[in-house]
Amino acid sequence: MQTTTTIVIGAGHAGLAMSKCLTDCSIEHIVLERGKVAHTWRTERWDSLTLLTPNWQSRLPGYGYQGDDPDGYRSLPETIAFIERYASLIAAPVQTHTNVNSVKKSEHGYLVSTDKGDWQCRSVVLASGACNLPNIPKFADDLPSTVRTLTPATYRNPEQLKKGGVLVVGAAATGIQLAQEIHLSGRPVTLSIGEHTRAPRVYRGRDIQWWLDAVGLHDERYNKVDDIVRARGVPSFQLIGTPDRETIDLNSLRKMGVKHIGPFVGINNGIGQFAGSLHNKCDLADLKMNRLLKAIDAWIAENHLEDDVEPSHRFPPTEVDSSPPLSIDFQTGEINTVLWATGFRPDYSWLHVPVFNHKGQIRHDGGIVDSPGLYLMGMQFLRRRKSALLDGAGDDARELSEHMLSYLAD
Repeated sequence: MQTTTTIVIGAGHAGLAMSKCLTDCSIEHIVLERGKVAHTWRTERWDSLTLLTPNWQSRLPGYGYQGDDPDGYRSLPETIAFIERYASLIAAPVQTHTNVNSVKKSEHGYLVSTDKGDWQCRSVVLASGACNLPNIPKFADDLPSTVRTLTPATYRNPEQLKKGGVLVVGAAATGIQLAQEIHLSGRPVTLSIGEHTRAPRVYRGRDIQWWLDAVGLHDERYNKVDDIVRARGVPSFQLIGTPDRETIDLNSLRKMGVKHIGPFVGINNGIGQFAGSLHNKCDLADLKMNRLLKAIDAWIAENHLEDDVEPSHRFPPTEVDSSPPLSIDFQTGEINTVLWATGFRPDYSWLHVPVFNHKGQIRHDGGIVDSPGLYLMGMQFLRRRKSALLDGAGDDARELSEHMLSYLAD
């Protein structure tokens, strides 16, 4: 039995940010990682992935971007290298290739059992990631056996797909990026569109992420919003990181030839059924985008910056067919692949502490879990709207490590 004060589970950017802050607080700890540092980035991402945030926004405690392209977007290999360098720079006490089998309450804190032995500790930080298990609807099992199914965790590039049509389900950042890439490979693509968040890559001459930073939306706190449960479920912005700062949205995909259809709601005898709410979903996304741009315009006016940026403008509304199709026959062979870009959920099957609500989600108050000494990191809108971003982990880690320091002192 080994002992330490704190166990951090996960050596991604969130776990490493927490490690740095624990070190700054002189809290003894070990970081347990099932693979190498940045394991999820290495094994569960597609080849062409780039970050949705500009390079300058890659900020972790005590470390930031040091290159000559601050407005560019990191590729997948560059992101892995960035996290690796950070782990080395802070001398994070990472124990790699260690699978956590269980976390249980014990007399003096928590017992963490791994395939490399057991640990006794007073506190535990859950930083194993928010995207461990794909959210695939149960009716996916009713697809004909001739149709191959993938998720963004198993998709790497178009070459692995069957020839023929592809249905991409989900129109957040991942869905629209993969729909574009697959369409450009020569395969006909249909995009099933549910709730989504439309945003331009650049507005008034600056990256949309710059504006979200400047006006304070990234720093909006979890206890200041009306419905935090709703806020934590909002889809990611429809963005892509390219050298020319390209805006990608449903209109750009439509011009390329990607077909649009409403939310995928079921399958009956090989016939896919789709809701007739496409118009409403798109109108709502347009409304919210224009509301955001209006808020940015107001901030510019309040700070007398009109002469420093480009003029205000608005983007064309989303184009939608007057009568979008309501079904797809998967038995015709026109659609050979379905890619479920429908989000993910964390995997806490190894956490044997009674902290789950009726939906299987961890009960917590801004990362302070409903069990003394247990903390959460890296989740959507954990303490701030930016919490799930690379840039958001630092502020959350600083506050949670300070809370832990007080808890350990009692």
